[in-house]
Amino acid sequence: MGKPIALTNISIEQQKPPHRKARIEGFSEPFNFGVHGGVKEFYGIEPETEYPSTLDHIVAAAGG
Repeated sequence: MGKPIALTNISIEQQKPPHRKARIEGFSEPFNFGVHGGVKEFYGIEPETEYPSTLDHIVAAAGG
């Protein structure tokens, strides 16, 4: 098995649910995760602030 070429250090901070912040080593600004649109309707919640969901970030990464 080969050696890893990179390790990513990430910490997740739970804010007021469903808001979470991901801090990724090497980036000064955190990434915000939450719910919006159909996701908030599916879960039946109304967040104070809408943020992209984890699914949005995955789709953006895969499509980018």
